[in-house]
Amino acid sequence: MPSSNDRKHSKADALAEDGTLHPAPEKVCDPKFQEGGFFDPRDVVQVKYEMLRRVSVENASVTDVSDEYGVSRPTYYQAKADFDEAGITGLVPKKRGPRGPHKIQAELLAFLRTQVAPGGPIRARDLAQLVQKEFGLDIHPRTIERAVGGKKTPR
Repeated sequence: MPSSNDRKHSKADALAEDGTLHPAPEKVCDPKFQEGGFFDPRDVVQVKYEMLRRVSVENASVTDVSDEYGVSRPTYYQAKADFDEAGITGLVPKKRGPRGPHKIQAELLAFLRTQVAPGGPIRARDLAQLVQKEFGLDIHPRTIERAVGGKKTPR
């Protein structure tokens, strides 16, 4: 039978895998999160939800709750807006970074697709040189492979 320490470790691993592991659980000062029961300061979704609930249901001030949960007031308001827009799923942290190929616009993508025969190999290195020559853009061959959606040519 796993010890409670093993369960806590596996929950932290699961939270980390899901991207919901709180980056600073030690900043959460609400006594409910200090008891070690249902409330877990490592679960950022649970922390944000309880923070929003305290203001909404218990009529606590945003300033007091922000201090108690170790976040800024803008962070509180962003969590509220995310929750109002998408419910509990809005509290799940969003992945950072670009959302798709940001160098390849529609015109360039159309050009690349005309250069690749349907079902044929993508010669991304050659295409990258062609893009540099035609458009003056430096694009990594792997970016071209992802955008065109095919497999790279084996060496």
